[in-house]
Amino acid sequence: MANFSKSQVPQFSVEVYQNEFLPEGGREVNAIVTVTSTGGGTTGGIPLADAAPAYGAGQGPGAAVVLMVDCSGSMDYPPTKMRTARDATAAAIGTLREGTRFAVVAGTHVAKDVYPGNGRLAVADAQTKAQAKEALRKLSAGGGTAIGTWLRLADRLLNSADVSIRHGILLTDGRNEHESPEDLRAALDSCAGRFTCDARGVGTDWEVKEVTGIAAALLGTADIVADPSGLAADFTHMMENAMGKEVADVALRLWTPVGVEIRFVKQVAPTVADLTARRTEANARAGDYPTGSWGDESRDYHVCVLVPEAGIGQEMLAARVSLILPGPAGAGTPQTLSQGLVRAVWTDDMVASTSINPQVAHYTGQAELAQVIQQGLDARKSGDFDGATAKLGRAVQLASASGNQDTAKLLSKVVDVVDAATGTVRLKAKVAEADEMTLETRSTKTVRVKK
Repeated sequence: MANFSKSQVPQFSVEVYQNEFLPEGGREVNAIVTVTSTGGGTTGGIPLADAAPAYGAGQGPGAAVVLMVDCSGSMDYPPTKMRTARDATAAAIGTLREGTRFAVVAGTHVAKDVYPGNGRLAVADAQTKAQAKEALRKLSAGGGTAIGTWLRLADRLLNSADVSIRHGILLTDGRNEHESPEDLRAALDSCAGRFTCDARGVGTDWEVKEVTGIAAALLGTADIVADPSGLAADFTHMMENAMGKEVADVALRLWTPVGVEIRFVKQVAPTVADLTARRTEANARAGDYPTGSWGDESRDYHVCVLVPEAGIGQEMLAARVSLILPGPAGAGTPQTLSQGLVRAVWTDDMVASTSINPQVAHYTGQAELAQVIQQGLDARKSGDFDGATAKLGRAVQLASASGNQDTAKLLSKVVDVVDAATGTVRLKAKVAEADEMTLETRSTKTVRVKK
């Protein structure tokens, strides 16, 4: 396995899609920013500064992963659940790239690092993978659930190594009943920005908002595995994605001139995630929004700003969007990977100023889709069936119009669709709990705009 004198990171590109034309007195400027990274690893990337860690992308000590496995008492009901969790974790370990640092944590009302133990990380090779799989066979169910303790232990383990990519995979089958919501929130706050984490709920006895909240706070993915037999494939896929990450801690930096107000910054593809409140100030006119780790992939962000009023014929730079990589260990000069410009031009051409950019229109609808699904399911749970019908009907209409077929299929298990185009639906009298939880968990997944 080769090391490199300079680490390689993907080549980043930024594309801005917007209608820059505003009517006289117009202030709101919307833009979709598409960020794409390609060619990381050993080819096609761009070298970091000499001070960066000297490892190829995701190789050797460049990456570390901690797998957190729920071992609470409920994992014994049915007994096959614990066995499939062990098998899934073993499959994920088998996917680890040689040289990756890793550990396995058994989570109950306390957290225990069951492999390699003693607060250490193992280095993945044929021997350590076999040892880890043997340790998994000894896991048994018993005790409560305190997920914050699992995350804090994962944080200590991951940050014990000098690596660039730090990632967690968390599996739970129950509600976080043995610590307060405040304890979990404090753990998430302390771990945010230190590692990313994918979270999975197995079965139907867990709380969707807890699992999705973990993934959102730690910039990972969340999903349901209703049938435990699907865990091995899901865990393998998650680990393959983690092994594909090549650079961590990339920030979306938004610079705005004096007088411009930021309304929001949201990721809108592949999932909806509001980043507005996660801004950290970079300097007097710029702030950074975290995006987590990147491999070869593309994501879309919706930036909305309010500019000062101006007269016909005037134009201004409304915002500058940059991709920033911090210096080693947070020190040194940050590196600008790519950037794009958001403009505002005032015109008396009504056709130009009233046209909605297709990308902006599409993702505005996708964000509304995620919102009305959540509102509709909450209304249904509270007994407000009229409100639920209206919101879920609107969701069906939006999913149909945008071509989000996966979400449309999930909605059809909760409502009977009379007319998708108008959003006319009837609530189903009986809905399987797994179907409702799947819709809620996946409500933020979006489809890309058709270019």
